Amino acid sequence: MRLSGKIALVTGGSRGIGFATAQMLSKNGAKVVITSRDPKRLEESVLKIPNATCFVADIRNSKDVKGVVDKTIKEYGKLDILVNNAGMFPKIKQLHEIDEDEWNEVLDVNLTGQFRFTKEVIPHLQKTSGCIINISSDAGLKAYQGFNADAYSASKAALILLTKCWALEYAKHKIRVNCICPGVVDTDMTKPFMKTEKDIEFMNSEHPIGRIGQPEEVAKAVMYFASDDASWTTGAILAVDGGESIK
Repeated sequence: MRLSGKIALVTGGSRGIGFATAQMLSKNGAKVVITSRDPKRLEESVLKIPNATCFVADIRNSKDVKGVVDKTIKEYGKLDILVNNAGMFPKIKQLHEIDEDEWNEVLDVNLTGQFRFTKEVIPHLQKTSGCIINISSDAGLKAYQGFNADAYSASKAALILLTKCWALEYAKHKIRVNCICPGVVDTDMTKPFMKTEKDIEFMNSEHPIGRIGQPEEVAKAVMYFASDDASWTTGAILAVDGGESIK
């Protein structure tokens, strides 16, 4: 078991990439804590993950975030891995159509929420020489014509740079910080954009490899960064996107 004895915390772990990641980490020996703000879905999901615990929390609430980390330490005594996966995708609008509340909500969930969890876990990761894996997006790597979700792109691009900043800042504590940038992955978040066969064909064709991704394919990349296979890797930005970002 590559992660035997490790304790992992996965935000947004009740579905999609987060759920697949939690399953992957558990399969490889880690004890996993998943969190989200949907109690029902969270409780259903945790039953499908061996050696897993769940805590309800809203990433926008600092007290909730601190509570999850405190409960994790109380339950397991330490923390080795944080996967900053929780996020949201807004309605696609042009910049002049976005109101300030919409903008702020996306940044709060996709960027400040990652800051909240990272801030709380750093003191514990310093004790274990742990690691952080941030889930960004290929939308943080390049601009897309016709993809007018400016707050989303801004939040994901900022998370990429924060990955490098945190990696540099905490390397002296032997904490590794890396980032994964998925393309379009088959999850609940992307389903609204693939309602028809034509939509699906278009999404597949946008990726040079000829198809959208599956959550498990991103989870495998997380597994690499979480394991000792990546013991000399920090500050890395890995596109897992079927070649979309190199077009």
